[in-house]
Amino acid sequence: MKMTLRWFGSKHDNVTLEQIKQIPGCVGVITTLYDSKPGEVWSSEAIQAMRNEVESAGLEVSGIESVNIHDDIKIGLPTRDKYINNYIETLENLGEGGINLVCYNFMPVFDWTRSDLAKLRPDGSTVLSYDQEVIDKIDPDKIFKEMEASSNGFVLPGWEPERLGKVRELFEMYKDVDEEKLFENLIYFLNAIMPTCQKYGIKMAIHMDDPAWSVFNLPRIINNKENIQRMLDAVPVENNGLTICTGSLGSNPDNDIPDIIRSFKGRIHFAHIRNLVHHGPGKFDEAAHLSSDGSLDMYEIVKALYDIGMEGPIRPDHGRMIWGEKAMPGYGLYDRALGATYLNGLWEAIDKSVKQGMLGFNN
Repeated sequence: MKMTLRWFGSKHDNVTLEQIKQIPGCVGVITTLYDSKPGEVWSSEAIQAMRNEVESAGLEVSGIESVNIHDDIKIGLPTRDKYINNYIETLENLGEGGINLVCYNFMPVFDWTRSDLAKLRPDGSTVLSYDQEVIDKIDPDKIFKEMEASSNGFVLPGWEPERLGKVRELFEMYKDVDEEKLFENLIYFLNAIMPTCQKYGIKMAIHMDDPAWSVFNLPRIINNKENIQRMLDAVPVENNGLTICTGSLGSNPDNDIPDIIRSFKGRIHFAHIRNLVHHGPGKFDEAAHLSSDGSLDMYEIVKALYDIGMEGPIRPDHGRMIWGEKAMPGYGLYDRALGATYLNGLWEAIDKSVKQGMLGFNN
């Protein structure tokens, strides 16, 4: 396991590489070319400059999150092959640049959805929150303005202004795309890029849908064990794998996250680990990583990752906003640093317990 932190680049992130370097046990960042647009080719020069910046701070680029997928690919338009070829060229440049992990998602229109970006908790911190009753009352055309107003001045990943300025157009484009069609388009995309991934050893790690159900009647296809299994079976190549996101899967209490992790041994390339607290069907708040602060058993989740021999990167996902920090919602430094330290502590405890048990020291 490699502990990492997501970093959006020096032009977009108030958290610095020097600060990340000081988090005990954190060896790298999961980053991106945040100025790039879906469908654009990432140049070798831009990739190398990104690597140089990160490595000069004593960290590694542990993976990319995300090389965003153009809507024409998700919708299955005749122009999709053009954008798939661009995607392949980007993968080639990443592979030649020594980067071999790409986290991505296949969600239409919105990468993720929340009803509140700064819900106040009793301890004075604020968190991302979701309430289906609130979402049901929101006009999709207006949700971007509401998110932007609560973003602390940062551009939120998946909510870029140039994209969401055409929300109504996007909904019209997706009107005939149901779950089956979206699934077919995903498999078409994966079959096209897998030869390149195999050539360069690139692991494609699809992110879970967030939340794990349809929002605004848009299809969701990577949201439970059955659907994940179907996707992996359709493209049975090790490079075609998963980003296990405990918060996304955990939004549905029916998802048994430790069982899902153990079921997909060998195909989990990356993990986002965060906690949340359920208040009822379709209603949850994000929480501190500590198990007792939410509804998820973080020990059992980390134990499952340990049991499958997880060697790839993990990162603490969305943190609370604490200690007066002003940052991109979910992506401040302080609570994610606490989360990384907590997760490292769990991993160390599990590792020592298992090894002592093997030596006969277990009481």
